[in-house]
Amino acid sequence: MAPLLLAAPLVLFMLAFYALPVLAMLLRSISDPAWTLAHYAALPGDTVFLKTFSITFYTSVIVTLASLLLGYPVALALVRAPRWAPLIVVLVLLPFWTSVLVRSYAWMVLLGRHGLFNEALLAAGLLDRPMRILNTPLATQIAMTHILLPYMILPIANALRQIDPSLLRASSGLGAPPWRTFLQVTLPLSMPGVAAGVLLVFVLALGFYITPAMVGGPREITLSMLIALQVEQLEWASAATLSAVLLATALAIIGLCHRLPGLGGAFRMNVRP
Repeated sequence: MAPLLLAAPLVLFMLAFYALPVLAMLLRSISDPAWTLAHYAALPGDTVFLKTFSITFYTSVIVTLASLLLGYPVALALVRAPRWAPLIVVLVLLPFWTSVLVRSYAWMVLLGRHGLFNEALLAAGLLDRPMRILNTPLATQIAMTHILLPYMILPIANALRQIDPSLLRASSGLGAPPWRTFLQVTLPLSMPGVAAGVLLVFVLALGFYITPAMVGGPREITLSMLIALQVEQLEWASAATLSAVLLATALAIIGLCHRLPGLGGAFRMNVRP
């Protein structure tokens, strides 16, 4: 009884400020202006929605893969190099100390036609004129990867810390080279952290708004940007429908991860206390 009473304030808070607004949104998608499923029925033939959804999904996949490729070596260095661990932790957690808005604006400054990146290439003689990087899909992917990278590094580092060092010593003692020890011991045992990191980054990337809106520009809009546009035009039913689709997509991906052989068990192992 005592645990329930302790959890009651959080449960009430989540019901009042999360569950009820989400329920109201879902109801609005089928009740405005009358009870109908017409908004959902129109989505398969809506070319704007289909293009926006494909851009959102593709961007999320690229950002997740980039975060994994960059984050795994950093997590490995964080665990294997105790001397440099404090510095690495500061660099990893530094994005959390700055708002997403400020970080997105910083990338606008860096990737602009007269930004640091272009100026450095021009000074080195590698370019004759500035490249157009800002307001492109590449700029969005770079900025989102930077912001979401800690969500990939921390779960992987936690999984790597839980690997028994004696297993690595045993592998080396049996004559396995470092690369084989990594592929057959370290990598499989770190999969719980990889699964958790991939799921976190991908789901967060699906709903990103500020960074794509500021860095990506209006040509390659994401689903969250389309929802904001519908709200600005007071198309509440359409915005609620798109929000429901985004929520359903995230829940479906989470459910799929739990059902995949090995992956679901790995994720549950990583999140259980």
